Amino acid sequence: MKTEERHASWLELFFDLVAVAGVAQLSHLVRGTTSWSDAGLYVVCFLAFWTAWMCFTVYGNVTGEAAHTMPVLLAMAGLVFMAGAVHDLDEHAQAFAIAYVAVRGLASRVWEGRENTRIIVEWPVVHAGMGVVPWFVSFWVDAPGKYLLWALGLGIDLVAGLTMSGERVAARMTERATQSRRPAPGLAFAHLDIAHFGERLGLFTIIVLGEGVLTVTEAATEVPDWAGPLFWTVLGVLALLAALWGAALFQGFGGIPYLSHTAWGPRALLPVHCLVAGLLAALAAGFGDVVESVSPGHVAAGTRWLLCGCVAAFTVVGVAARVASKMWKRWDFVAVLAGLGIPAGLGFLGGTLTPARFLWVLVLAILPGLVREFPRRRRAAAPGAEGA
Repeated sequence: MKTEERHASWLELFFDLVAVAGVAQLSHLVRGTTSWSDAGLYVVCFLAFWTAWMCFTVYGNVTGEAAHTMPVLLAMAGLVFMAGAVHDLDEHAQAFAIAYVAVRGLASRVWEGRENTRIIVEWPVVHAGMGVVPWFVSFWVDAPGKYLLWALGLGIDLVAGLTMSGERVAARMTERATQSRRPAPGLAFAHLDIAHFGERLGLFTIIVLGEGVLTVTEAATEVPDWAGPLFWTVLGVLALLAALWGAALFQGFGGIPYLSHTAWGPRALLPVHCLVAGLLAALAAGFGDVVESVSPGHVAAGTRWLLCGCVAAFTVVGVAARVASKMWKRWDFVAVLAGLGIPAGLGFLGGTLTPARFLWVLVLAILPGLVREFPRRRRAAAPGAEGA
């Protein structure tokens, strides 16, 4: 019997509004910057925000319509404060850290019931407290040491997500109860709904791509001369966004380009999704800088390398996904050559191109990966193909 397919609930969609605010603020950390320290801070803050968001995305995925509304709304408030603090992180770093610790603590508590505690087998990070400890210590440390402690905590969570099992978490909980001479809690193991989870990850990716559209729109309003160069530049951005959408969502799974939904489990799916979302958010920031460069007539080196580096990294992720999905073909060598060679060439030589030409050439780095799928999809959609 075919089970009914789940879709995101109204509560989950409402919760995702914080991702809109968070991505918008986080992208400003790399907007117009040429500093490696700013880029590193962006990585740390994006990973923190994504991890906090993911904790409650997992909660909604497992509990479905039984999810309690109040914890989700409180988590939204915490994520809003995290997003707001990014705008002036030097002044509000403490608020960012406090909000993160509060959301992580709340995410751990929602699994503790009166009768038993549910353990998420595929992503036990939500139960682990070690990654939060460096964040707590950072309350009494000034920057840049504060940011290094944040990175340490996130690194612990990343390693735990890749190596820790739900069974080990359950054993530790039982051991602590025994040492404290308290009754051991009743434990139940919960599993993720992968199909529904892919939809939730894809929605986050759509939000990030939407930030690219918003950034370009805002940047275009600041350009006084609306002439051919601006129109072709904006169209180039939209073409590149469409190509990224096609690779990540139309031909991918969960926002990961060219990935089959059966290729990776949550342990690999989650960190790779975070990587792709972070790359797309950085691209969104760079798009605004490209549009603003219409007046000077060339793309600054920092912006050029940001966009080229993100597209090249996107290509590498797509290659890994194709291999994992066992869909590698000879044409993929052409796609890889374009996806890595064109960004590299533009990074070194693109300073002589206008912003519009730069963008349209960069689109060519994504197109070969898209073209290789169309014949297969057309055959699959042809009448009688299913029974062939």
